[in-house]
Amino acid sequence: MNDFTMLIKHLRDIVILTVTALLIVPWLLFRSSPEIIPGYLSIKILSMLLFMSGLSLFSWTVYLFQKIGRGTLAPWSPKSSLITSGPYRVCRNPMICGVLLMLIGEGLWFRCDRILTWAVIFFIINTLFLILREEPFLEKKFGDEYRSYKSRVPRWLPKI
Repeated sequence: MNDFTMLIKHLRDIVILTVTALLIVPWLLFRSSPEIIPGYLSIKILSMLLFMSGLSLFSWTVYLFQKIGRGTLAPWSPKSSLITSGPYRVCRNPMICGVLLMLIGEGLWFRCDRILTWAVIFFIINTLFLILREEPFLEKKFGDEYRSYKSRVPRWLPKI
């Protein structure tokens, strides 16, 4: 697969998945939601820091999926290699963590508890998908390499 085709697939999957999770759903929730969270400057700064941290983490993982995994962020895009470098050294799902940070940042910025609730729902949906679908698939595809990685690296919170 050439680089241009891979770029098109990345853009397609980002639009389908990420734009839906980060823009469409929050917009639908925000437009009918009262502002419940206080609009303090400290909350605005925190929201920007969370969003930018999440965006950086997300961008890094998308890059690794393309460079090492030779696939896209979508579950329907098969990866040729198991990614265990970069943020994947300390967390098995840093891409989802990046999206969660961005969602929390959005919820705080727009003072919208419904977006924060969506972040919780997004986390639950992804956790269930990972446990029921993705982890068994990765064990089957990568075998002992994935089982070893899974035993060393936690699903969500890095070991300190």
